[in-house]
Amino acid sequence: MDARTETRQVPLCVDLDGTLLAADTLWEGAAIILLRNPLMLVPMLMWLWRGKARLKHEVAQRSGRKAADWPYRQAVLDRLAAERADGREIVLVTGAAASVAQDVAAHVGLFSSIMHSSETLNMTSSRKRDALVERFGKGGFDYMGNSCDDIAVFDVSRRAIVVAPDAAAEKWRRNHDAEKLDTGKVSMLVPLKSIRIHQWAKNVLIGVPMILNHEVLHLDALVSVIIAFFAFSFLASAVYVINDLSDLANDRRHAKKRNRPLASGQMSVPTALMLVTSLILASVSLTFLLPWKFACVLAFYACATTAYTFVLKRKLLVDVFTLAGLYTTRIVAGAAATGTELSFWLVSFAIFFFLSLALVKRYVELHEFDDKDGGAVPGRGYLAVDFEMVGQAGVASAFTSALVLALYVHSQELQEMYTIPWALWPLCPLVLYMLLRIWMLARRGMLHEDPVVFIMRDWRSQLTMMVGALLILFGAVGPQ
Repeated sequence: MDARTETRQVPLCVDLDGTLLAADTLWEGAAIILLRNPLMLVPMLMWLWRGKARLKHEVAQRSGRKAADWPYRQAVLDRLAAERADGREIVLVTGAAASVAQDVAAHVGLFSSIMHSSETLNMTSSRKRDALVERFGKGGFDYMGNSCDDIAVFDVSRRAIVVAPDAAAEKWRRNHDAEKLDTGKVSMLVPLKSIRIHQWAKNVLIGVPMILNHEVLHLDALVSVIIAFFAFSFLASAVYVINDLSDLANDRRHAKKRNRPLASGQMSVPTALMLVTSLILASVSLTFLLPWKFACVLAFYACATTAYTFVLKRKLLVDVFTLAGLYTTRIVAGAAATGTELSFWLVSFAIFFFLSLALVKRYVELHEFDDKDGGAVPGRGYLAVDFEMVGQAGVASAFTSALVLALYVHSQELQEMYTIPWALWPLCPLVLYMLLRIWMLARRGMLHEDPVVFIMRDWRSQLTMMVGALLILFGAVGPQ
Protein backbone atom coordinates (compact mmCIF):
# COMPACT_ATOMS: atom_id res chain seq x y z
CA MET A 1 0.00 0.00 0.00
CA ASP A 2 1.32 3.51 -0.85
CA ALA A 3 0.26 6.02 1.81
CA ARG A 4 1.58 9.09 0.02
CA THR A 5 -1.87 10.15 -1.11
CA GLU A 6 -3.29 10.11 2.41
CA THR A 7 -3.77 13.33 4.34
CA ARG A 8 -3.19 11.89 7.81
CA GLN A 9 -0.25 13.09 9.85
CA VAL A 10 2.72 10.76 9.51
CA PRO A 11 5.97 10.50 11.49
CA LEU A 12 8.86 12.77 10.58
CA CYS A 13 12.05 10.69 10.30
CA VAL A 14 15.34 12.56 10.62
CA ASP A 15 18.84 11.61 9.55
CA LEU A 16 21.73 12.43 11.90
CA ASP A 17 25.08 12.89 10.10
CA GLY A 18 25.00 15.96 7.89
CA THR A 19 21.34 16.66 8.66
CA LEU A 20 20.70 17.17 12.35
CA LEU A 21 24.47 17.51 12.80
CA ALA A 22 26.73 19.61 10.61
CA ALA A 23 29.32 16.84 10.87
CA ASP A 24 29.90 13.14 10.21
CA THR A 25 30.27 11.27 13.50
CA LEU A 26 32.28 8.44 11.96
CA TRP A 27 34.82 10.61 10.15
CA GLU A 28 35.25 12.94 13.10
CA GLY A 29 35.54 10.15 15.62
CA ALA A 30 38.09 8.30 13.47
CA ALA A 31 40.13 11.47 12.98
CA ILE A 32 40.22 12.12 16.73
CA ILE A 33 41.37 8.56 17.46
CA LEU A 34 44.13 8.69 14.83
CA LEU A 35 45.35 12.08 16.02
CA ARG A 36 45.71 10.64 19.50
CA ASN A 37 47.44 7.48 18.27
CA PRO A 38 48.28 7.03 14.55
CA LEU A 39 48.96 3.33 15.19
CA MET A 40 45.20 2.85 15.58
CA LEU A 41 45.01 2.89 11.79
CA VAL A 42 45.79 -0.86 11.73
CA PRO A 43 42.88 -1.97 13.96
CA MET A 44 40.60 0.47 12.14
CA LEU A 45 41.34 -1.22 8.83
CA MET A 46 40.62 -4.58 10.47
CA TRP A 47 37.26 -3.30 11.77
CA LEU A 48 36.40 -1.95 8.35
CA TRP A 49 37.26 -5.31 6.79
CA ARG A 50 34.62 -6.83 9.09
CA GLY A 51 32.08 -4.27 7.88
CA LYS A 52 31.38 -0.55 8.17
CA ALA A 53 28.87 -1.20 10.94
CA ARG A 54 31.60 -2.74 13.07
CA LEU A 55 33.91 0.20 12.34
CA LYS A 56 31.23 2.67 13.47
CA HIS A 57 30.66 0.73 16.68
CA GLU A 58 34.35 0.54 17.59
CA VAL A 59 35.05 4.18 16.74
CA ALA A 60 32.08 5.35 18.81
CA GLN A 61 33.35 3.37 21.80
CA ARG A 62 36.83 4.92 21.62
CA SER A 63 36.41 8.48 20.36
CA GLY A 64 35.11 9.86 23.64
CA ARG A 65 32.72 12.22 21.85
CA LYS A 66 29.64 13.31 23.77
CA ALA A 67 26.37 14.68 22.46
CA ALA A 68 27.29 18.20 23.53
CA ASP A 69 30.47 18.01 21.41
CA TRP A 70 28.65 17.91 18.07
CA PRO A 71 27.66 20.95 15.98
CA TYR A 72 23.86 20.94 15.67
CA ARG A 73 22.00 22.69 12.87
CA GLN A 74 19.82 25.22 14.65
CA ALA A 75 17.36 25.43 11.75
CA VAL A 76 16.75 21.69 11.99
CA LEU A 77 16.33 21.80 15.77
CA ASP A 78 13.82 24.65 15.42
CA ARG A 79 11.83 22.74 12.80
CA LEU A 80 11.77 19.58 14.90
CA ALA A 81 10.71 21.52 17.99
CA ALA A 82 7.83 23.12 16.07
CA GLU A 83 6.71 19.76 14.67
CA ARG A 84 6.90 18.15 18.10
CA ALA A 85 4.86 20.99 19.56
CA ASP A 86 2.14 20.17 17.02
CA GLY A 87 2.04 16.63 18.39
CA ARG A 88 3.95 14.99 15.59
CA GLU A 89 6.02 11.86 16.13
CA ILE A 90 9.72 12.54 15.50
CA VAL A 91 11.99 9.56 14.80
CA LEU A 92 15.78 9.64 14.63
CA VAL A 93 16.86 7.30 11.82
CA THR A 94 20.62 7.12 11.45
CA GLY A 95 23.50 5.02 10.24
CA ALA A 96 25.52 6.12 13.27
CA ALA A 97 26.42 3.68 16.03
CA ALA A 98 23.87 2.93 18.74
CA SER A 99 25.78 4.76 21.48
CA VAL A 100 26.05 7.92 19.37
CA ALA A 101 22.37 7.89 18.36
CA GLN A 102 21.14 7.27 21.90
CA ASP A 103 23.40 9.97 23.35
CA VAL A 104 22.23 12.55 20.80
CA ALA A 105 18.56 11.62 21.23
CA ALA A 106 18.82 12.03 25.00
CA HIS A 107 20.59 15.36 24.59
CA VAL A 108 18.11 16.80 22.07
CA GLY A 109 15.00 15.44 23.79
CA LEU A 110 12.70 15.65 20.75
CA PHE A 111 12.60 12.06 19.50
CA SER A 112 9.88 9.52 20.17
CA SER A 113 12.07 6.62 19.05
CA ILE A 114 15.42 5.80 17.44
CA MET A 115 16.51 3.55 14.58
CA HIS A 116 20.27 3.10 14.28
CA SER A 117 23.07 0.85 13.09
CA SER A 118 24.11 -2.19 15.10
CA GLU A 119 27.45 -3.98 15.21
CA THR A 120 26.42 -6.00 12.15
CA LEU A 121 23.91 -3.80 10.29
CA ASN A 122 24.85 -0.47 8.71
CA MET A 123 21.57 1.48 8.67
CA THR A 124 22.11 3.53 5.50
CA SER A 125 20.70 3.83 1.98
CA SER A 126 18.63 0.77 0.94
CA ARG A 127 18.84 -0.82 4.42
CA LYS A 128 17.43 2.34 5.98
CA ARG A 129 14.76 2.48 3.27
CA ASP A 130 13.69 -1.13 3.85
CA ALA A 131 13.55 -0.67 7.63
CA LEU A 132 11.36 2.43 7.33
CA VAL A 133 9.01 0.85 4.79
CA GLU A 134 8.67 -2.22 7.01
CA ARG A 135 7.81 -0.06 10.02
CA PHE A 136 5.68 2.71 8.48
CA GLY A 137 4.78 1.51 4.99
CA LYS A 138 5.71 3.06 1.67
CA GLY A 139 4.88 6.76 1.81
CA GLY A 140 3.96 6.41 5.48
CA PHE A 141 6.56 8.85 6.73
CA ASP A 142 8.28 12.13 5.86
CA TYR A 143 12.05 12.06 5.72
CA MET A 144 14.70 14.72 6.37
CA GLY A 145 18.14 13.95 4.92
CA ASN A 146 21.11 15.43 3.11
CA SER A 147 23.22 13.02 1.05
CA CYS A 148 23.27 10.63 -1.89
CA ASP A 149 22.74 7.78 0.60
CA ASP A 150 19.38 9.32 1.47
CA ILE A 151 18.03 9.31 -2.09
CA ALA A 152 16.76 5.72 -1.72
CA VAL A 153 14.76 6.87 1.33
CA PHE A 154 13.53 10.05 -0.35
CA ASP A 155 12.02 7.90 -3.11
CA VAL A 156 9.73 5.99 -0.70
CA SER A 157 8.86 8.82 1.66
CA ARG A 158 5.61 10.77 1.48
CA ARG A 159 7.51 13.99 1.54
CA ALA A 160 11.24 14.75 1.44
CA ILE A 161 12.90 17.63 3.28
CA VAL A 162 16.46 18.17 2.06
CA VAL A 163 19.05 19.75 4.35
CA ALA A 164 22.45 21.09 3.21
CA PRO A 165 22.48 18.60 0.31
CA ASP A 166 25.50 17.20 -1.48
CA ALA A 167 25.54 17.32 -5.29
CA ALA A 168 23.53 14.13 -5.80
CA ALA A 169 20.88 15.04 -3.21
CA GLU A 170 20.56 18.55 -4.64
CA LYS A 171 20.02 17.15 -8.13
CA TRP A 172 17.31 14.80 -6.81
CA ARG A 173 15.65 17.70 -4.97
CA ARG A 174 15.46 19.84 -8.08
CA ASN A 175 14.08 17.01 -10.19
CA HIS A 176 11.36 16.29 -7.63
CA ASP A 177 10.76 19.88 -6.50
CA ALA A 178 11.29 18.85 -2.88
CA GLU A 179 11.53 21.21 0.06
CA LYS A 180 14.96 22.51 1.01
CA LEU A 181 15.39 23.63 4.60
CA ASP A 182 17.44 26.80 4.75
CA THR A 183 20.48 26.30 6.98
CA GLY A 184 22.48 29.26 5.68
CA LYS A 185 24.97 29.49 2.85
CA VAL A 186 28.43 27.97 3.05
CA SER A 187 31.03 30.00 1.20
CA MET A 188 33.34 28.37 -1.32
CA LEU A 189 36.13 30.24 0.47
CA VAL A 190 35.74 28.20 3.66
CA PRO A 191 38.94 26.17 3.01
CA LEU A 192 40.86 29.45 2.66
CA LYS A 193 39.46 30.56 6.00
CA SER A 194 40.62 27.33 7.62
CA ILE A 195 44.24 27.74 6.47
CA ARG A 196 44.32 31.24 8.00
CA ILE A 197 46.14 33.12 5.26
CA HIS A 198 46.23 36.19 7.49
CA GLN A 199 48.56 34.25 9.80
CA TRP A 200 51.11 34.07 6.99
CA ALA A 201 52.08 37.59 8.00
CA LYS A 202 54.16 35.99 10.76
CA ASN A 203 56.41 34.41 8.17
CA VAL A 204 57.82 37.72 6.96
CA LEU A 205 60.20 37.14 9.87
CA ILE A 206 62.06 34.85 7.49
CA GLY A 207 63.36 37.95 5.72
CA VAL A 208 64.79 39.59 8.85
CA PRO A 209 68.34 38.07 8.62
CA MET A 210 68.59 39.10 4.96
CA ILE A 211 67.60 42.68 5.79
CA LEU A 212 69.87 43.04 8.81
CA ASN A 213 72.80 41.61 6.85
CA HIS A 214 72.21 44.23 4.13
CA GLU A 215 71.47 41.63 1.42
CA VAL A 216 68.00 42.81 0.47
CA LEU A 217 69.19 43.88 -2.99
CA HIS A 218 70.73 40.49 -3.74
CA LEU A 219 68.36 38.74 -6.14
CA ASP A 220 69.36 35.20 -5.11
CA ALA A 221 68.73 35.95 -1.44
CA LEU A 222 65.40 37.62 -2.21
CA VAL A 223 64.16 34.65 -4.28
CA SER A 224 65.25 32.23 -1.55
CA VAL A 225 63.36 34.21 1.08
CA ILE A 226 60.18 34.21 -1.05
CA ILE A 227 60.37 30.44 -1.57
CA ALA A 228 61.06 29.89 2.12
CA PHE A 229 58.12 32.14 3.00
CA PHE A 230 55.66 29.98 1.07
CA ALA A 231 57.22 26.71 2.25
CA PHE A 232 56.76 27.85 5.86
CA SER A 233 53.29 29.24 5.19
CA PHE A 234 51.97 26.05 3.59
CA LEU A 235 53.31 23.91 6.42
CA ALA A 236 51.97 26.28 9.09
CA SER A 237 48.53 26.24 7.45
CA ALA A 238 48.53 22.43 7.44
CA VAL A 239 49.27 22.51 11.16
CA TYR A 240 46.44 25.00 11.75
CA VAL A 241 43.97 22.58 10.17
CA ILE A 242 45.37 19.64 12.17
CA ASN A 243 45.14 21.74 15.31
CA ASP A 244 41.48 22.51 14.56
CA LEU A 245 40.81 18.79 14.13
CA SER A 246 42.46 17.91 17.43
CA ASP A 247 40.73 20.69 19.35
CA LEU A 248 37.17 20.42 18.02
CA ALA A 249 35.47 19.86 21.37
CA ASN A 250 37.18 22.84 23.03
CA ASP A 251 36.64 25.08 20.01
CA ARG A 252 32.89 24.34 20.02
CA ARG A 253 32.69 25.55 23.61
CA HIS A 254 34.57 28.76 22.79
CA ALA A 255 32.58 31.92 22.04
CA LYS A 256 34.59 32.76 18.90
CA LYS A 257 36.38 29.58 17.87
CA ARG A 258 33.06 27.74 17.49
CA ASN A 259 32.67 29.58 14.18
CA ARG A 260 35.80 28.06 12.66
CA PRO A 261 35.09 25.96 9.53
CA LEU A 262 35.66 22.55 11.17
CA ALA A 263 34.11 23.37 14.52
CA SER A 264 30.98 24.79 12.89
CA GLY A 265 30.71 21.94 10.41
CA GLN A 266 31.13 24.20 7.36
CA MET A 267 34.07 22.04 6.29
CA SER A 268 34.02 18.24 6.50
CA VAL A 269 36.78 16.07 7.94
CA PRO A 270 37.59 14.44 4.56
CA THR A 271 37.98 17.89 2.98
CA ALA A 272 40.25 18.93 5.85
CA LEU A 273 42.44 15.84 5.42
CA MET A 274 42.79 16.44 1.68
CA LEU A 275 43.68 20.07 2.38
CA VAL A 276 46.37 19.07 4.91
CA THR A 277 47.90 16.57 2.48
CA SER A 278 48.01 19.14 -0.34
CA LEU A 279 49.61 21.81 1.85
CA ILE A 280 52.31 19.46 3.17
CA LEU A 281 53.17 18.25 -0.34
CA ALA A 282 53.44 21.85 -1.56
CA SER A 283 55.71 22.77 1.36
CA VAL A 284 58.01 19.79 0.85
CA SER A 285 58.23 20.45 -2.89
CA LEU A 286 59.41 24.03 -2.30
CA THR A 287 61.97 22.86 0.24
CA PHE A 288 63.90 21.02 -2.49
CA LEU A 289 64.69 24.42 -4.04
CA LEU A 290 66.53 25.62 -0.93
CA PRO A 291 69.70 24.62 1.02
CA TRP A 292 69.56 21.48 3.11
CA LYS A 293 69.95 23.54 6.29
CA PHE A 294 66.58 25.15 5.61
CA ALA A 295 65.03 21.69 5.25
CA CYS A 296 66.43 20.78 8.67
CA VAL A 297 64.99 23.92 10.26
CA LEU A 298 61.61 23.32 8.61
CA ALA A 299 61.63 19.71 9.84
CA PHE A 300 62.40 20.94 13.36
CA TYR A 301 59.57 23.47 13.08
CA ALA A 302 57.19 20.71 11.92
CA CYS A 303 58.10 18.51 14.90
CA ALA A 304 57.95 21.37 17.40
CA THR A 305 54.65 22.76 16.17
CA THR A 306 53.12 19.26 16.10
CA ALA A 307 54.28 18.69 19.67
CA TYR A 308 52.78 22.04 20.58
CA THR A 309 49.47 21.13 18.92
CA PHE A 310 49.02 17.83 20.70
CA VAL A 311 50.84 18.23 24.02
CA LEU A 312 52.74 21.41 24.78
CA LYS A 313 49.93 23.94 24.35
CA ARG A 314 48.23 22.37 27.38
CA LYS A 315 51.31 22.77 29.61
CA LEU A 316 51.66 25.73 31.94
CA LEU A 317 54.32 28.21 30.66
CA VAL A 318 55.84 25.55 28.39
CA ASP A 319 53.32 26.68 25.77
CA VAL A 320 54.47 30.32 25.69
CA PHE A 321 58.17 29.38 25.62
CA THR A 322 57.39 27.04 22.73
CA LEU A 323 55.51 29.79 20.88
CA ALA A 324 58.42 32.18 21.36
CA GLY A 325 60.75 29.49 20.05
CA LEU A 326 58.55 28.88 17.01
CA TYR A 327 58.59 32.58 16.14
CA THR A 328 62.37 32.67 16.53
CA THR A 329 62.67 29.55 14.38
CA ARG A 330 61.32 31.56 11.46
CA ILE A 331 64.30 33.91 11.77
CA VAL A 332 66.67 30.94 11.94
CA ALA A 333 64.98 29.53 8.83
CA GLY A 334 65.55 32.80 7.00
CA ALA A 335 69.26 32.66 7.76
CA ALA A 336 69.41 29.03 6.61
CA ALA A 337 67.55 29.79 3.37
CA THR A 338 69.89 32.61 2.36
CA GLY A 339 73.10 31.29 3.87
CA THR A 340 73.54 34.43 5.99
CA GLU A 341 75.26 34.41 9.36
CA LEU A 342 72.86 34.33 12.31
CA SER A 343 73.61 36.93 14.96
CA PHE A 344 73.63 35.93 18.63
CA TRP A 345 72.11 39.31 19.44
CA LEU A 346 69.27 38.87 16.98
CA VAL A 347 68.33 35.47 18.41
CA SER A 348 68.51 36.77 21.99
CA PHE A 349 66.35 39.79 21.18
CA ALA A 350 63.84 37.63 19.27
CA ILE A 351 63.39 35.19 22.15
CA PHE A 352 62.42 37.88 24.67
CA PHE A 353 60.43 39.92 22.13
CA PHE A 354 58.32 36.96 21.05
CA LEU A 355 58.00 35.61 24.59
CA SER A 356 56.31 38.90 25.46
CA LEU A 357 53.93 38.50 22.48
CA ALA A 358 53.22 34.85 23.34
CA LEU A 359 52.33 35.91 26.87
CA VAL A 360 50.02 38.59 25.43
CA LYS A 361 48.22 35.85 23.54
CA ARG A 362 47.60 33.87 26.74
CA TYR A 363 46.77 37.05 28.64
CA VAL A 364 44.00 37.86 26.15
CA GLU A 365 42.57 34.34 26.48
CA LEU A 366 42.55 34.65 30.27
CA HIS A 367 41.05 38.13 30.00
CA GLU A 368 38.20 36.78 27.86
CA PHE A 369 37.71 33.70 30.05
CA ASP A 370 34.69 34.46 32.21
CA ASP A 371 35.18 32.48 35.40
CA LYS A 372 35.11 34.43 38.63
CA ASP A 373 35.86 31.28 40.62
CA GLY A 374 39.34 30.97 39.12
CA GLY A 375 38.62 27.79 37.18
CA ALA A 376 40.79 26.15 34.54
CA VAL A 377 40.78 27.46 30.98
CA PRO A 378 39.59 24.63 28.65
CA GLY A 379 42.46 23.06 26.74
CA ARG A 380 45.12 25.14 28.53
CA GLY A 381 47.25 24.74 31.62
CA TYR A 382 46.15 28.03 33.16
CA LEU A 383 43.67 29.10 35.79
CA ALA A 384 41.72 32.33 35.70
CA VAL A 385 43.73 33.50 38.73
CA ASP A 386 46.94 33.40 36.64
CA PHE A 387 45.78 36.49 34.79
CA GLU A 388 47.95 39.08 36.56
CA MET A 389 51.02 36.86 36.74
CA VAL A 390 50.99 36.30 32.99
CA GLY A 391 50.71 40.04 32.46
CA GLN A 392 53.65 40.80 34.74
CA ALA A 393 55.85 38.23 33.03
CA GLY A 394 54.94 39.59 29.60
CA VAL A 395 55.76 43.20 30.44
CA ALA A 396 59.06 42.09 32.00
CA SER A 397 59.93 40.26 28.78
CA ALA A 398 59.17 43.42 26.80
CA PHE A 399 61.67 45.44 28.83
CA THR A 400 64.25 42.65 28.59
CA SER A 401 64.00 42.63 24.80
CA ALA A 402 64.66 46.37 24.75
CA LEU A 403 67.66 45.85 27.07
CA VAL A 404 69.13 43.19 24.78
CA LEU A 405 68.65 45.55 21.82
CA ALA A 406 70.45 48.32 23.71
CA LEU A 407 73.39 46.01 24.45
CA TYR A 408 73.53 45.06 20.77
CA VAL A 409 73.53 48.69 19.65
CA HIS A 410 76.50 49.24 21.98
CA SER A 411 78.34 46.11 20.83
CA GLN A 412 81.51 46.05 18.75
CA GLU A 413 79.73 43.89 16.19
CA LEU A 414 77.24 46.64 15.34
CA GLN A 415 79.92 49.35 15.45
CA GLU A 416 81.76 47.57 12.63
CA MET A 417 78.64 46.93 10.53
CA TYR A 418 77.08 50.43 10.52
CA THR A 419 78.63 53.72 9.47
CA ILE A 420 76.45 55.69 11.92
CA PRO A 421 75.89 53.32 14.89
CA TRP A 422 74.26 55.96 17.12
CA ALA A 423 71.36 56.23 14.64
CA LEU A 424 70.08 52.87 15.93
CA TRP A 425 69.64 53.96 19.54
CA PRO A 426 66.04 55.18 18.97
CA LEU A 427 65.12 51.58 18.12
CA CYS A 428 65.08 50.79 21.86
CA PRO A 429 62.23 53.17 22.81
CA LEU A 430 60.42 52.27 19.57
CA VAL A 431 60.41 48.57 20.51
CA LEU A 432 59.20 49.41 24.01
CA TYR A 433 56.48 51.66 22.62
CA MET A 434 55.22 48.92 20.32
CA LEU A 435 55.16 46.21 22.98
CA LEU A 436 53.78 48.31 25.83
CA ARG A 437 51.02 49.67 23.60
CA ILE A 438 50.00 46.10 22.75
CA TRP A 439 49.94 45.24 26.43
CA MET A 440 47.81 48.27 27.26
CA LEU A 441 45.34 47.38 24.52
CA ALA A 442 45.21 43.82 25.83
CA ARG A 443 44.56 45.08 29.35
CA ARG A 444 41.69 47.22 28.04
CA GLY A 445 40.20 44.21 26.26
CA MET A 446 40.83 45.77 22.85
CA LEU A 447 43.16 43.09 21.43
CA HIS A 448 41.26 40.21 19.85
CA GLU A 449 43.78 38.49 17.55
CA ASP A 450 47.27 37.05 17.42
CA PRO A 451 49.58 39.92 18.49
CA VAL A 452 52.03 39.29 15.63
CA VAL A 453 49.19 39.54 13.11
CA PHE A 454 47.97 42.64 14.95
CA ILE A 455 51.38 44.27 14.48
CA MET A 456 51.25 43.55 10.76
CA ARG A 457 47.78 45.15 10.47
CA ASP A 458 47.97 48.04 12.93
CA TRP A 459 48.94 51.32 11.25
CA ARG A 460 50.70 52.65 14.34
CA SER A 461 52.81 49.51 14.57
CA GLN A 462 53.48 49.73 10.84
CA LEU A 463 54.57 53.35 11.21
CA THR A 464 56.83 52.38 14.10
CA MET A 465 58.43 49.63 12.02
CA MET A 466 58.84 52.00 9.10
CA VAL A 467 60.65 54.53 11.28
CA GLY A 468 62.83 51.71 12.62
CA ALA A 469 63.64 50.56 9.08
CA LEU A 470 64.63 54.13 8.10
CA LEU A 471 66.90 54.37 11.14
CA ILE A 472 68.59 51.09 10.19
CA LEU A 473 68.98 52.29 6.59
CA PHE A 474 70.38 55.63 7.68
CA GLY A 475 72.78 53.95 10.08
CA ALA A 476 73.99 51.61 7.33
CA VAL A 477 74.44 53.97 4.37
CA GLY A 478 74.38 57.47 5.85
CA PRO A 479 77.38 59.78 5.68
CA GLN A 480 79.98 59.39 8.38
